[in-house]
Amino acid sequence: MTHPIPEFVPQHLQAIGVEVTDDQLQRLAAYLHLMLETNKQFNLTAIREPEEAWKRHIIDSLTLVPGLIEWPENSKLVDVGTGGGLPGIPIAIAIPKLKVTLLETTGKKANFCKHAAEVLGLNNVVVINNCAETIGQNKLYREQFDMAVSRAVGPMRILLEFMLPLVKVGGWMYALKGPALEQELADAGDALAKLGAGEIVAVEAYPDEFENHSVVVGIEKADRTPKTYPRLPGIPKQQPL
Repeated sequence: MTHPIPEFVPQHLQAIGVEVTDDQLQRLAAYLHLMLETNKQFNLTAIREPEEAWKRHIIDSLTLVPGLIEWPENSKLVDVGTGGGLPGIPIAIAIPKLKVTLLETTGKKANFCKHAAEVLGLNNVVVINNCAETIGQNKLYREQFDMAVSRAVGPMRILLEFMLPLVKVGGWMYALKGPALEQELADAGDALAKLGAGEIVAVEAYPDEFENHSVVVGIEKADRTPKTYPRLPGIPKQQPL
């Protein structure tokens, strides 16, 4: 039995420019219920209250949708450091034409994502239990994705080394960041130059009335990433570019 969908959800989705069907809304509710129930057994999220989880997990994840919706059918997206499936599972529900890969290092979280995708009937989702540094050097995945997304994984200069090696030239990476984005991008100058970054676009994730100052930043993959990146697991975090 899922929790009832709070009344504010359709209005909030409309305000951020996201259209979902009733079936998609029910799937989002079923996913959130599954996450909050599983969270009682092991830690997937610090947020335990359903209304807050709708805002912080589902709606927040879906602020990425307006930037992704125009991609053609069967475009490949990788969610780097997905945790319990955020933002990848809400995106996979909202844009079923995308092929979504969820990348997660922690086994329990990756297994939850597999279970959730199965229960929700998400045929457009696959889960990889590994770290971005290893996958980024694997020819099956390196520069194979049209886009990479991430939410709350780390500072921009670290995120770039996790994400850009996975993206094709001409593809984009998208990250949900806080108001310190400008400083993060300034600190990431070397990483942007070394990893093949091109155009950078930043848009407010929410309209003014939300008083939420999250920013969706999109970074184009303009050139191939040198073979030396990503470096060995752990090094990007210990010694950021």
